[in-house]
Amino acid sequence: MPTAWPTAAELMTADPETLPVEAPITAALGLMRSRGFHEIPVLRRSRLVGMVTLESIARRVNRALSTKVEHLLVLPPLVTPSTPYPEIAEALLAAGLRAAPVVGRRGELVGLVSRTDLVKALPELVPLLRPAPPAIEEIAAPASVLVREGELVRHLVGQIRLLEEHPLPVVDRKGRLVGAVGVQDLGAVLWRPVEGGKRDARSVHTALDVEVRSIMHAPAVTVPAGTDLAAAARRMSREKVSSVFVVADDRPIRVLGQTSLLGLVVARARPGRTPARVEDVYVEITGLRGSGDPGLLAEIDHVVARGLKRLTRSVRPRLLSLHFAPHATHRTNDLTVEARLHTDDGIFYASHTGWNLLAGVAGLLEELDSQTRRTAGARRARGRAGRRGVAPEEAPLDDADLERRIRSVGGRDT
Repeated sequence: MPTAWPTAAELMTADPETLPVEAPITAALGLMRSRGFHEIPVLRRSRLVGMVTLESIARRVNRALSTKVEHLLVLPPLVTPSTPYPEIAEALLAAGLRAAPVVGRRGELVGLVSRTDLVKALPELVPLLRPAPPAIEEIAAPASVLVREGELVRHLVGQIRLLEEHPLPVVDRKGRLVGAVGVQDLGAVLWRPVEGGKRDARSVHTALDVEVRSIMHAPAVTVPAGTDLAAAARRMSREKVSSVFVVADDRPIRVLGQTSLLGLVVARARPGRTPARVEDVYVEITGLRGSGDPGLLAEIDHVVARGLKRLTRSVRPRLLSLHFAPHATHRTNDLTVEARLHTDDGIFYASHTGWNLLAGVAGLLEELDSQTRRTAGARRARGRAGRRGVAPEEAPLDDADLERRIRSVGGRDT
């Protein structure tokens, strides 16, 4: 049984593939396609200056393929050989990247550590997670974004941020799962020189004007409900995928991505403090596009911080996951927000659908606060009953609204 988290030096790929700043986009895409990379470190005279990613290329799809990669650089988090597993996971999640360069004492590039490296090592590290992790459907995100097999690949570019988090399920006309499409599948299309494409401005059709069914990978990798975390991580590594789907009646209901697994590690590996502090809670937000309004994001942060401050009065929160799923129809501007709160007392869930995003987040946090207070109250009641010698089942429920709710259901308002 492991007694400590491994470090970047134990997990990384040493002497990774790199590109010079003057390399064209075609060189980056070719290397990504042939080696299955999503990010490549970029050097200027053997010194690390950033990384080029599939996402940064896809977001600038109209650029000429001869464009130098130095114009598409992103600044990655830097880790050292001694950085432990949970800190690497947190750095990757915070940056929204699949890999981070490992640098030595002089700032030289010595390796690359990826989410895939972390997930591959995870099954042997599960004993370090306390409390024991739940079944995967409890931490998997809802499969709220589905791709139709007949859609044009062009439409996927708008989902590039979500594609970086995990592949999306592809369904047929009846909603049945027929495959999956990820950012690497999209990269293969960007690399493919067809019908003039981006090289010919007069061309009506480009490399993106093909149907999703032509680039998806099939069959999609699925797991049954109740699968434990270690088994799911092994399946991901064995099948060389970054997500697996939980399916019911041939329809995808949840998706477990690498980010969900690493988020759980970040939550469980953080040292507990007494009293609980808001700044110790890891907050993960998915579903919002990377180009979202900074003012809106700041307001969300304010609402979340205020809600977590209330929550710390009754429980010790570890991880709060918020998933936004816009309905995106011409009839409504509604969206659904799902919240999952990991605490020392278990996992709590809440969901809200409506047009007001901030009101939805505030309402979810109030609901989570109500749930955790009821749980804390029930725990205290069981403790008092145990001390009095009363069976736990006989302990009263600590819920001030319970009687009103029962009367309301029964048609009485008094």
